[in-house]
Amino acid sequence: MASTTACEPIEESLKKSGKKSFAGIPEATFVDDVDAYMKDREGVESILRQLDEQHGKYKFMELNLMARKKKLKSQIPDIQKSLDMIQVLEAKKKSEEKIETNFLLSDLLYSRAVIEPTDKVCLWLGANVMLEYTLEDAKALLEKNHETAMKNLAQVHHDLDFLRDQMTTTEVNMARLYNWDVKRRQALNAK
Repeated sequence: MASTTACEPIEESLKKSGKKSFAGIPEATFVDDVDAYMKDREGVESILRQLDEQHGKYKFMELNLMARKKKLKSQIPDIQKSLDMIQVLEAKKKSEEKIETNFLLSDLLYSRAVIEPTDKVCLWLGANVMLEYTLEDAKALLEKNHETAMKNLAQVHHDLDFLRDQMTTTEVNMARLYNWDVKRRQALNAK
């Protein structure tokens, strides 16, 4: 079973690649000097609405990335189980030993089966498609799928980290602009 620590070397290489986001997440710019930023702009409310809209988009992206992460985290153990089963089939084929097992017919209904040594296996590819492969081809395909899933999981982790930074930057900008507006109004009322 793969853990998130298996993704760490991949994540480190992603960070070294210099890509800020693999999902095309726009970078939020930090408003350092609010006075200079508001100099050429009118209406704090419209800018706050834009920032709130941007924050909402970031939240939506976060939900999508979290769903993708959840899907990948469930996919990786399934791929690993399939790889483990292929190793069992290869070992049994070499020893020409039969495998006695129970397989699921429907919920809570199992049937006993004896599997003869074989060099072929059927894999579900999705969309109700199943193909027969040799054990070597199936192993190669599953290893490639496992590697791709791990890489995608690392990219999702990277994008989630980047996205959280953008959300924080946007929230800080909103707070700074709001506080700037409050101080400006207080100064106008004091005059």
